[in-house]
Parts: sequence; C-alpha cells; structure tokens
Amino acid sequence: MGLLEKLQTDLVVAQKKKDELGTSTIRFLLANLHNAKIEKGRELKDEEVTGQLKKEVKRHQESIEAFKSAGRAELVAKEEAEKAIIERYLPKGMELAEIGKLVDQAIAEVGAGKMDDFGKVMGAVMAKVAGRADGIQVAQVVKEKLGKS
Repeated sequence: MGLLEKLQTDLVVAQKKKDELGTSTIRFLLANLHNAKIEKGRELKDEEVTGQLKKEVKRHQESIEAFKSAGRAELVAKEEAEKAIIERYLPKGMELAEIGKLVDQAIAEVGAGKMDDFGKVMGAVMAKVAGRADGIQVAQVVKEKLGKS
C-alpha cells in the first residue's frame, strides 16, 4: 500500500472515530497532494508524497515558532497536534550516530581531509541517506568531522 492510499484509508478511519483533528489534517494533506498531482500532470510517486509531507511539517514548525513568539498557546498546541499527525506518515529519521558513520565512510571513499572537500562528502552522504536525514543535520556532522581532520 502506497503512502497516498494509506492516507485515504486513515481518513476513513478518522471519520468513523469522529476524530475531528485527524480528519481535518488528513483532508488538508490529501487536498495538497491532489494539487501537487495536478501541477505535475501525473500521479505522485511515494518520494514526492513524502516531500510534500515534509514541506507541511516544516510549515507547521514555522507556525509553531511564530505562535510561540506571539504568546498564542492554544494555536501552538493545535499546530503541534497536526504536525504529530503528519509525522506519522514520514519515514523514521536517522540518528546522529548513524549519520556520523555514513560521513566517516564517505570521507574515506572520496579521500577527503579538509573543508575544501565538503561538497564531495555531502554529495556522497546525501545519496546514501535518500530522504531519511535532514540536509542541515548531515552538513553539521560533515563540518564537525572535516574540522577535526
């Protein structure tokens, strides 16, 4: 079962449970995915669906930060709950230790030894993590490792 089908199935389950937050959040996701499908002019692949979900998580995180700075606790709670629902559909992220091992392997593979090789190492690592890790986290680990060399 693809990610899109899982969302559609979970929408029905949320509706039957009368879960208003779950229903509205999944409906919103499905509407965004439908718009992305129209924009591309074809069915979305699971990687594209995951990319759209990551954008939504990022948007929710930005809203959470804005609402916190404005002192709107009720809106922060709502955004966090919606974000948690969306994150259930994303693949589990990688631990920093696991990213560190991949960075060490990439440094050995490309023969990197200084910060000038940052781009080569990032390219090698990002090809291996394929959406399971955030690029910012990977970049931090690469900088840390290359800085020690």
